[in-house]
Amino acid sequence: MAVSLAHPELPLAVTMGDPAGIGPDVTLAAWARRRDCALAPFFVIADPALFEARAALLGIAVRVMRIARPEDAAPVFDDALPVLPLRAPLASVAPGKPSVAHAVAVIESIEEAVALALSGRAAAVVTAPIAKFVLMETGFAHAGHTEFLAELAVRHGHRPRPPVMLMASPRLKTVPVTVHIPLKHVFAALTPDIIIDTARTTAEGLTRFFGIARPRLAICGLNPHAGENGALGHEETDIIAPAIESLKAEGIDATGPHPADTLFHDAARETYDAVLAMYHDQALIPFKTLAFDDGVNVTLGLPFIRTSPDHGTAFALAGTGQANPQSFIEALRLARRMAASAAAGTGPRT
Repeated sequence: MAVSLAHPELPLAVTMGDPAGIGPDVTLAAWARRRDCALAPFFVIADPALFEARAALLGIAVRVMRIARPEDAAPVFDDALPVLPLRAPLASVAPGKPSVAHAVAVIESIEEAVALALSGRAAAVVTAPIAKFVLMETGFAHAGHTEFLAELAVRHGHRPRPPVMLMASPRLKTVPVTVHIPLKHVFAALTPDIIIDTARTTAEGLTRFFGIARPRLAICGLNPHAGENGALGHEETDIIAPAIESLKAEGIDATGPHPADTLFHDAARETYDAVLAMYHDQALIPFKTLAFDDGVNVTLGLPFIRTSPDHGTAFALAGTGQANPQSFIEALRLARRMAASAAAGTGPRT
């Protein structure tokens, strides 16, 4: 996995997210806590007027500083929130009311952040939440951030592996093998190759970014009781078990197929470093139960580092002051640690 080795002390590029959601709220709240949380410099790619208006609404005392380039962020970060203005004009924003009129600006923010990371001018990309249904109304062809980021890497001449969504917290790390597809399509999408590729990328990412020399991967079954020896389904014997044997032959510490309903209690979590689940909710329900407020969404397999809070746009909370910024703060902190790890060749255990 070739990762752009931007210097870890460069600022982080933060995307705007959906401007009607809580992305601006948690970004402002994170900046306000920059000293208490020992946050390294970041800048936001957005319309400065959006952050000025949202700060006034939330009662957050912040000076929004327009910058011309990422290199201008660090010198002003202690006293102001650096904002790199968008080229596309941002339509009027009402907190809690998503609009298709914002789609072009939302996409531009993501594209610019990736370009800056790949050019070595930002240490990593931290994305604020987007509303996929809003973007899809304009012809956006991707099921989510993860898939779009992979396409952007290709546009810049890279050949990334299929991206892997790692949900990371100090208590649990999970990876869904199949991600943003309907549940009824999981059975057709699940193959030994996709399990093997996902496990390889996960193991490499855990070593490179989290300092785990030989990651232990616990791999879920698909069916109840991991198929009960074929009585409740054959995916375990026909697809998952052969993939595990191939991984073991490569030297990857993989076990399973494990029944998912016995894999997430305290004692079980001591036996592995990450779980590979077969579909989205099998991974994210236990993760968000244990780490909703401080979990981080990490994309592995890209030629740049990307993190994100583990929550969505939460339109009902936008502009109310009730949004919890902790997951966003943890995404900023983890991105910084990952950048340092990639540059140094070692990684922190988290």
